[in-house]
Amino acid sequence: MEANEVQELQEHAEHGEHDRMLRPAALTMTILAVLVAVVTVLGHRTHTEAILNQTRAAVEQNLVSDEWAFYQAHKIRSNDTDLTTDLMGVVTIANKDDAKKKTKGYADHQQHWTTEIKESEDRAHEKEKKVNEYEEKVEAAEARADRFDLGEVLLEIGLVITSITLLTHKRMYWFVGMGFSVVGIVAAVMGVLLK
Repeated sequence: MEANEVQELQEHAEHGEHDRMLRPAALTMTILAVLVAVVTVLGHRTHTEAILNQTRAAVEQNLVSDEWAFYQAHKIRSNDTDLTTDLMGVVTIANKDDAKKKTKGYADHQQHWTTEIKESEDRAHEKEKKVNEYEEKVEAAEARADRFDLGEVLLEIGLVITSITLLTHKRMYWFVGMGFSVVGIVAAVMGVLLK
């Protein structure tokens, strides 16, 4: 065997050693890329959930406002009916039968307004509870989304640092990248577990 053939075999063996060292880093990068994609999708879906719940809360809030407006309108009508009844008791009316009919009609209206006021108030309070439920859902979704975003960023950092291993052939970068990735995975798992 000639000297240059021996040198070529030695270089080939060294190159094979580098390839064996870089295989775990390449596999890690592949796994991290998949994890980044999964965590990104989870984050996007959670942000969408938060936005949908914010929209639902806004719609319910509009319904609450409408219901309180109905309540106020019924209260005003009730007050007007009450004032008219009081006025009829003070003013002298020529036709006493007609006055009695009107007073009875006002009393019926007053009873109707009292019922309407109570129902309107109850509906407004129910809708306010729904608004609060949606707002709680928004807060929970935003907290989960924050965890997913943090997990995504850390996994991406881990992926980039791990890829430096392929360029430098130094395993130190692989270990540092794995450290960031583990913290990113923990953050994403916390997002999944947070309800």
